[in-house]
Amino acid sequence: MTDAETRTDATLPERLDRLPFTRMHLRVLTGSGLGWALDAMDVGLISFVIAALAVQWELQPFETAWIASIGFVGMAIGASVGGLLADRFGRRSVFALTLLVYGIATGASALVGGLVALLVLRFFVGLGLGAELPVASTYVSEFAPARIRGRLIVILEAFWAVGWTAAALIGYFVIPTSDNGWRWAFALGAVPAAYALFVRWGLPESARWLERRGRHEEAGAVVRTFEESAGDAVSAVAVTAADTPPAASSTIASRLAVLWSREFRVRTACLWLVWFCVNFSYYGAFIWIPSILVSQGYDLVRSFGFTLIITLAQLPGYATAAWLIEVWGRRLTLSVFLVGSALSAVVFGTAGSEVGVIAAGMALSFFNLGAWGALYAVTPEMYPTSLRATGSGWAAGAGRIASIIAPLMVPVLLALGGAPTLFVVFAVFFVVAAVAVWGLVDRRGMALDDR
Repeated sequence: MTDAETRTDATLPERLDRLPFTRMHLRVLTGSGLGWALDAMDVGLISFVIAALAVQWELQPFETAWIASIGFVGMAIGASVGGLLADRFGRRSVFALTLLVYGIATGASALVGGLVALLVLRFFVGLGLGAELPVASTYVSEFAPARIRGRLIVILEAFWAVGWTAAALIGYFVIPTSDNGWRWAFALGAVPAAYALFVRWGLPESARWLERRGRHEEAGAVVRTFEESAGDAVSAVAVTAADTPPAASSTIASRLAVLWSREFRVRTACLWLVWFCVNFSYYGAFIWIPSILVSQGYDLVRSFGFTLIITLAQLPGYATAAWLIEVWGRRLTLSVFLVGSALSAVVFGTAGSEVGVIAAGMALSFFNLGAWGALYAVTPEMYPTSLRATGSGWAAGAGRIASIIAPLMVPVLLALGGAPTLFVVFAVFFVVAAVAVWGLVDRRGMALDDR
């Protein structure tokens, strides 16, 4: 049987799953990854901006905490709404819209003259950011061949380290240069507004979503572009068939109800718990690290320098998780990285020397961001195509509740017991997440459920 005949006889999901990694996959991955990196740059920038504005505007701890938390209020809403919209209107269109919203709001933040205006704009930044991340991971997962799907999503998440490193560089070289350094940092964060145009017209819509919506000709045309990109390399690759329980309903209310149906309730509860705990510890720690270092006696430039070095350890963390996730599977990889995060957090909180702070911080970056990569890989796999973005978005939204609470709790915990108590609390959350991981379904090498 020729390749052409095999392609015709196979279903659309089968055709996607047996593709090799092609130039079109690279385009989808890098196009989505650049949006992801720009997201990370914005989230990372705020940690440096907070440290600078606390001095320049003479802000109280609860005021700086709200600068961080108000964005996460927007992210919680954005993640939940974005997933619903992506299941209704498509992955690519919603992805582009989210980039536009947060890019414009970030650029406008450079012009604010007071705290209230900054808080309002940070809320809108959060709306865009919160919606973008689960939509992007869903989008890439629906193009990725089953045998390398987890690895590609971890690589997508690795773009977060690129963006956070860019934020650390801006924080180190731009923000301390003048009183308006933080304004220039926000101005650079407006780049996603322009990038949204490329996303909207330069990337294809998800073929699985098009197929699920009955737009078969469009779906087939998208798959053909991937097959043409592969050329003669297309071959039949064995993929484990997944069980296909009854299809999820198409209305918003019924999709939300299905998340808690008998089939999905355990994985939904465990997934939300993992997202909640990881968000609490990650954002509680990394948003506040520059400010915590300043409070321990390091000047602004040195604390930013330490943070830059710590951030660089994210990349090998992602690389290791990307390899292990297709070797060990989703659950074991994620739980190991979460336990490593817990141990690193305890050591960081008790480190007393510069070398200890940097080493423990790098370990925390390595394990925590590797865990994030695995979490984003496993999340879209928990649900069928008709429910995938909704399930991913609501899991992320549940997690964002923790990211709202965590920055507000940091000043309280620091006042009660200092950095050691704070990071022990973070460690406990990491351990709870590591246990909850085992309630998820491990779909390594299995085809996505395309109902």
